Amino acid sequence: MNTFEKHESEVRGYCRSFPAVFASAKGAWMTDEKGKRHLDFFAGAGVLNYGHNPDRMKQALLEYIERDGITHTLDMYSEAKEAFIRRFDEVILAPRGLSYKFQFPGPTGTNAVEAALKLARKVTGRQEIVGFTNAFHGMTLGSLSVTGNGFKRAGAGVPLTHTSAVPFDGYLGQDTDTLDYFEAMLVDNGSGLEVPAAVIVETVQAEGGVNVASVEWLRRLREITAKHGIVMIVDDIQVGCGRTGRFFSFEEAGIVPDIVTLSKSLSGYGLPLALVLIKPELDQWAPGEHNGTFRGHCPAFVTATAALDYWTDDTLARSVAAKSALVRERLEKMVRRLGAQATVRGRGLIYGVDFADASIAGKVSAACFERGLILETAGIDDQVLKLLPSLTIEEADLKKGLDIIEASLEAVLGRAVRKAA
Repeated sequence: MNTFEKHESEVRGYCRSFPAVFASAKGAWMTDEKGKRHLDFFAGAGVLNYGHNPDRMKQALLEYIERDGITHTLDMYSEAKEAFIRRFDEVILAPRGLSYKFQFPGPTGTNAVEAALKLARKVTGRQEIVGFTNAFHGMTLGSLSVTGNGFKRAGAGVPLTHTSAVPFDGYLGQDTDTLDYFEAMLVDNGSGLEVPAAVIVETVQAEGGVNVASVEWLRRLREITAKHGIVMIVDDIQVGCGRTGRFFSFEEAGIVPDIVTLSKSLSGYGLPLALVLIKPELDQWAPGEHNGTFRGHCPAFVTATAALDYWTDDTLARSVAAKSALVRERLEKMVRRLGAQATVRGRGLIYGVDFADASIAGKVSAACFERGLILETAGIDDQVLKLLPSLTIEEADLKKGLDIIEASLEAVLGRAVRKAA
């Protein structure tokens, strides 16, 4: 029994799929204690959009630490926070014509979601929140209440109330517009659905199985929420910060949410940092009404500011678009060639292969790990093979990872055929 098995809680998860002790990492590669290199198509579940230990962020952090830059400030002012706010406004918000107030709620994505839900309820005076089937928004009680996964929800141990789930885009088949259902429920006094304080949505449901909302669906959702005075919250925690190509995942739809939650790759370096972007007219907090001990993490502000250098032009976005086309083409081609009963879907550099046989994805993930590739699964039954490489991955490494996936899929399908025979 190793140290982790002896002392760490049974709740540990990813280590069971990837049983190695990692010692170092750079770019798209992780190295374990035995010196074996692993190509990373997991990227810390979306935390490492710019790869491991990116030089520009590491250097900024080292310089800040060397000069005894302040580490912890709660929500007191600091040079690091000021630099981040100014740079984010200059590079991200102003060029997009966006005006938001900044709230730093605590270190993680679920902290941002909790703050967003509380603020929406405060501003509207209403209690209900609408989420979507297969959504994932976090593991604290408020975030769990708008999460669809029954296994995760059951872990709360208490009723998760004052929320309703409606069908996400495509949930009822491609021929059904699920927003017809939602809007009919809103306007019918007999539906049992009260007008909610907010709707919270992921434009791409990452943990839910890489379910992609169409541009048209997102635009209509924005129209419905605006018409009924409902706060629209876009959860960009996993699919923001360039994951779908542009900085915000909702940009392609041309919509402006009332509240946006960000975390994961916001710091750019794997340091905890979360942000709630709030339309100014909705910023109705009283001082100290929502707080958290680690809402002033200055080292994360430093690396987050350096990460914004990637967004001063469209170079990275164009690179992601090109890599996205490569990934889609390769995945669709290998699925056809191998006769797999599977659907490929995604945007930017988040892709999923949804297998009709739910057992296949986990087997392919395990086979990939044996071949030196870290690749997770997603979906309610872990039936989706989920690709999440860093945005900055070299094309040669991207192709190498796709080669490993194809070889692993071929091996798993071959074993299944032999077993059936």
